Amino acid sequence: MLPLLPQQIAPADARQQALTETHLTGRINELTGYFLALRADVDRKLAAKLPPATGKPYPYGRCEEITREAFALLTQRLPQAQTATDLALRDFAANGGIVRTVWGVLREQYFQNALQFGSLYVDVANDTVDLAKPKVEILPMADSGLLDVRDLAHFRQTAQSYWGAALYANHLLPSLAPLLPIVSVSPGRLKPGLQSACDYMIALMCRDEFRQAEAWLESGPPPPADIARAVLSKAPADLHAWTADPRQEAITACRRARSAGCHTDSQWRDARVLDYLRARRQ
Repeated sequence: MLPLLPQQIAPADARQQALTETHLTGRINELTGYFLALRADVDRKLAAKLPPATGKPYPYGRCEEITREAFALLTQRLPQAQTATDLALRDFAANGGIVRTVWGVLREQYFQNALQFGSLYVDVANDTVDLAKPKVEILPMADSGLLDVRDLAHFRQTAQSYWGAALYANHLLPSLAPLLPIVSVSPGRLKPGLQSACDYMIALMCRDEFRQAEAWLESGPPPPADIARAVLSKAPADLHAWTADPRQEAITACRRARSAGCHTDSQWRDARVLDYLRARRQ
């Protein structure tokens, strides 16, 4: 069995189901109230701090930030458990229960961040796409509709339907193409930029030694001139393509990275992520 990618849904085997049943299943109403209170603490911290996302006020579009902050608060509270729910969650984890953040495609409609507790799906940002929904949703993971992103094609399909994105091959910044092979633009939602810099997708590109990335770079359309200008205007010159054939340069970057074993080199990965941040900063 392949090791889990960052934020991949962990299999809820018989042991996880038993731990969930023992410690959590009978407490769903209690857990819902607990996570609503946790969400209120998150909202107090983030609502005044985060600007509107695509012109819509908090919490719209802030699934990642809310989930990350809720998980951080949770990891601070459980070692100092003060309530019965704290104790139940701490005992669940101490006995080997899975507690992790997860990310994937929800009901084949949009990208979603959530928390996994054994065989339970806990969404503490359930209202960040539809503000009329409850803030917190707790379901059996098997009934949640959350799926791992299977491959680059699955990511592209979801980005196109959820973001209304136009997607192109990253022939612009070839050294980043093995990890970030897509250029996306979504008018009114996402400015032109590279996809996807989340840990899961970067690890997914490394898992097959950049072969999915290479295939897209070979077959995907190049960015139109206006999109290319928007991306290149932010990126430092040392990241720009330097040959007369940027498409081949991006493909070659994948092949060289594979040959050099970069898919297992965390320092190489971290250096590329820092380059990506430089490409967004200017």
